[in-house]
Amino acid sequence: MVFMTFWIDTHCHLDASEFSADVAAVCARAGAGGVAHCVLPAVSVANFEAVRRLAHEFSFSYGLGIHPLCVCASKETDLEALDQELMRRRADPRLVAVGEIGLDYFVPALAQSPLRERQEYFYREQLLLARKHGLPPILHVRRSADKLLKHLRELAPPGGWSGIAHAFNGSVQQAMEFIRLGFKLGFGGALTFEPARQLRRLAADLPLEALVLETDSPDMAPQWLYTTAAQRAAGQPQGRNEPGELPRIAQQVARLRGISTEMLALATTANALQALPKLKALIA
Repeated sequence: MVFMTFWIDTHCHLDASEFSADVAAVCARAGAGGVAHCVLPAVSVANFEAVRRLAHEFSFSYGLGIHPLCVCASKETDLEALDQELMRRRADPRLVAVGEIGLDYFVPALAQSPLRERQEYFYREQLLLARKHGLPPILHVRRSADKLLKHLRELAPPGGWSGIAHAFNGSVQQAMEFIRLGFKLGFGGALTFEPARQLRRLAADLPLEALVLETDSPDMAPQWLYTTAAQRAAGQPQGRNEPGELPRIAQQVARLRGISTEMLALATTANALQALPKLKALIA
């Protein structure tokens, strides 16, 4: 029996304006390269319908949530709208997560009052909605791992969490605590840069059963698409990240770990299905 290597991109934003002109071609390239499935997380109430529509059009899946970078422009009534949409779509097999939610302390204004506390309020409320609707969260983690973990421990459902800590870049100790709580850790284009030594060590050394792969496209471009500010000023455009880049990113992860791409594909696919259980019915 010949094993066909295929991948799940557990985090990409195909509703972004960068894809508006050619999203069908982007999806076709991904499929031709072995990316069998993409998970499309929402970032605000305004794009709930867009991610749902795209997931159905291209046989992908989606999450609904309010991103921490969108919290300052969101109203408390948006949490009610999220609750109502999760209820309305509860029978939709393609709704697999509450996300993208979390905390971002990298942006200075978001790390200070009052936005720090506002983010935390939205995060907790969305964790409660994830519990209420029985869906795993997809977490945004940027210089905020300890606070995210604190609330996960406090609000853990009776059966424990599942879900994904997207674009993980914390310490080994923080990684192991997310894993202990039931989360998989998302890795993508950032690890393709050789100076990202800590991130590359994490991708190499953490338990294989804890890893999932993602592009975060059009963001988090891998090294081969990146252009410096000087190059951009000289007229060289930044390369656009898309799900079709995932197999090449995966090759670097496999090389870091000293395993075959086939073994990595099998493991990360199984991990994604464990992190987002409703995916099992969508992946043939």
